Amino acid sequence: MSASTFRKLDEGPVSTAVEAQGLRWLAEAMPDGGAHVVPVTQGDGWIEEPRLSHGGTTAEAAEAFGRALAVTHAAGAPFFGAAPPGWDGVGQMGRSRIRLRDHDSTDPADTGRAWGAFYARDRIGAYIGDCRDSGALSERGARVLERVCSRLADGVFDSPQPALVEAGAAARGQARAVSRTHGDLWCGNVLWVPVGETDWAPSGAGLGPAGGTADSGAGSSAGLPGDVGVLIDPMAQGAHAETDLAALGMFGQSHLTRIIGAYNEVSPLADGWRERMGLHRLHMLMIHVFLFGGGYGMEAVNQARQYV
Repeated sequence: MSASTFRKLDEGPVSTAVEAQGLRWLAEAMPDGGAHVVPVTQGDGWIEEPRLSHGGTTAEAAEAFGRALAVTHAAGAPFFGAAPPGWDGVGQMGRSRIRLRDHDSTDPADTGRAWGAFYARDRIGAYIGDCRDSGALSERGARVLERVCSRLADGVFDSPQPALVEAGAAARGQARAVSRTHGDLWCGNVLWVPVGETDWAPSGAGLGPAGGTADSGAGSSAGLPGDVGVLIDPMAQGAHAETDLAALGMFGQSHLTRIIGAYNEVSPLADGWRERMGLHRLHMLMIHVFLFGGGYGMEAVNQARQYV
């Protein structure tokens, strides 16, 4: 390891291997115009990444990132909750364990679930009991969340994926469109990096839907703004694209309107997406309830009340 690299060691029961595999899976979309993904080197119990300089977001960079993220999502996943290829364990965000399903599963209990059933069981309901037992959720608050889970499982909030995701799934012959998501896309997991530091990226990276036609060689920055959004630290999984977009809005992402606007231009979102943003934030909120308690419990319940 040198001053130009950053090493992360295994902590807790979940290996850095799932992060490395998630980064590689997301990076598969780069040649087609997908978002930049930090390159990773993996060893026994550790991963290494280049130490990237980063600063603020410009409107131009935000729009380019929105277009590129749409392509990453459209790369698709086999089903909701699918882990990156080759991973068959759990994921982890902080001390919170995340249910991931074997990427190659053929079990209809995994592969046959609609989004609402997946989200209710694995992304919200999985935390309710523990949070109630710890006092982070009141009994009344837990019942509100359980009612939302019931409505989710009934398919009340199921909605189409963005247009590029739907088109990609149709081209692959998939019966159900599923996005290839970052899975923990709060603003701290997007680094805004000078494009000159991304010579490790393949041609086309970051250019959006036209990126696959780029012909200027590996590492070319032609057509990109001065800074680009680089994805780091994912909990990559098959999910709904709107969940990634909702996470971006939770903790103050600069130029969020520009990101989503540019995304929506190249891969139109389904009607009602604004009204669903709070629902898609519930998973991130429930993780914070589980980890930190305090005011997060009331915040999650108040958010959930909008969908009862």
